[in-house]
Amino acid sequence: MAAFGTFERMMATRYLRARRQEGFISVIAWFSLIGIALGVATLIIVMSVMNGFRHELITRIVGFNGHITIYSNAGPVPDYEDVTRSVRGIGGVTSAAPIIDGQVMATANGVASGALVRGVRSEDLASRRTFAGKLRAGKLDTFDDEEIVIGHRLAQKLRLAVGDKLTLVAPTFQATALGSIPRTRAYPIAAIFDVGMAEIDGAYVFMPLAAAQIFFRLPEAASGVEVMLENPERVGDFRALAQSRLGPNYRLFDWQQANAGIMNAVKVERNVMFLILTLIIVVAAFNIISSLIMLVKDKTRDIAILRTMGATPGAIMRVFFMSGAAVGVLGTLTGFGLGLAFALNIETIRQWIQKLSGAELFSAEIYFLSQLPARTELPEVIAVVLMGLGLSFLATLYPSWRAARLDPVEALRHE
Repeated sequence: MAAFGTFERMMATRYLRARRQEGFISVIAWFSLIGIALGVATLIIVMSVMNGFRHELITRIVGFNGHITIYSNAGPVPDYEDVTRSVRGIGGVTSAAPIIDGQVMATANGVASGALVRGVRSEDLASRRTFAGKLRAGKLDTFDDEEIVIGHRLAQKLRLAVGDKLTLVAPTFQATALGSIPRTRAYPIAAIFDVGMAEIDGAYVFMPLAAAQIFFRLPEAASGVEVMLENPERVGDFRALAQSRLGPNYRLFDWQQANAGIMNAVKVERNVMFLILTLIIVVAAFNIISSLIMLVKDKTRDIAILRTMGATPGAIMRVFFMSGAAVGVLGTLTGFGLGLAFALNIETIRQWIQKLSGAELFSAEIYFLSQLPARTELPEVIAVVLMGLGLSFLATLYPSWRAARLDPVEALRHE
C-alpha cells in the first residue's frame, strides 16, 4: 500500500466529521472508540491486578519458604556447609542456608496444636525479606540461646506471650527404664511474628539450628539447604547448574513443584480472563466494520465522482482505511492511558471508592493483604496495545477493499 498522501488524509478527516444526516454513523464510530478504549483499559487493569496477586503469592509463600531446597538422597545432609558454599557461587543466588524441618505437637496452657518446626540460624532468619519488620513482639537478640520464635496466630491459640514457655513434643520416642516415651522439651518464646499468611502465622515455630539438631537428633547435619534466587521464575536454569555441580547424590525441590496446584490455578484464571476481556476489543472492532460499511454505502456517489476525477482504487482504499484506523488508534491510546493511570493508582482509587460508598471492597481479613496489589509489566502492556491496534487495522480492511472495488459507472447509474 502506497504512502498516505495529503489527499487521503484530507478526505479521511472530512469523512470522520459527520454531517447531521450522517449522525447515526458518527454515533457508531464513537461507540467503537469507547468500546476499544474500555476493552484495552480493562485488560491492562485486570492483568496488572492479577500480576500483583501472583507476585504477592510468590513473595509471601514462596519467598518465605525458599525458592528451591536441596536434599540428600541418603537422608540428612551432613556436609551442609560444603553444599551451602557450593551453591552460593552460582550466579543469581541471593542466599543459601541450612535448615531442619520437623513436625511436632505444641502444647501450652492445656491446649495442644500441630506445628512445623524450622531450625535456622539467626542471621539467616533476620535476612529474610518477608520476615524483616514482621515481629509483633520481642526481639531476635536471644534467638541463639535456645529460645524460639512463633507465629501470632499460634500464640493466640495457645494463649502465649513473649517470655512464656512452649512445650514441643517430638513424633519419635526415646527409650527409658519405664519404657518408650515421647521426647518433649520446653522452650521460652523470644519473639512473635506476623507475616500476614494464616498458614505460616498459625503453624510455624522457628528454632536455632543447633537446638533443632539436638531436638531432632541430627548432630552435625541438616534436613536440607534452602536457596533464595534473584529471579524465582528462572528456577529451571538454577536447577541445571546446581545439579551438575552437586552430582547425583542430591535432589532439588523447587517452589513450582511445591505450589504446582496453586500456580496452575492462577495461570489458568489469568489466561481465561485475558481471553474474555479480549472479546470486548473484538466486539468494538466489529463496530468499526459496521460503521465503515455504512459510511461506504453512504458515500457511494462521492466515491464514484472521485474515481471519475482520477482517484485510483488504492487511494480510495487508503481514505477509508485511515478513517477506520483513526478510530482504532484513538481508542487504543485512550484505553492505554486510562488503564495505566488506573493500575498505577488503584489503591488510592479503592480508598476513594470505599469512602464514597461506605462499603469495604477489599477485606484484609479475607485476603490477608492490607492493600490491593497491582503490578504493571511493560511487555504485557505493549502486547495489549499492539493487539488493540492490530484488531482495529484488520477491521478496516474489508470495508476499505469494498470501497476500492466500487465501479463508478454502476454507482452513478443507481443514484
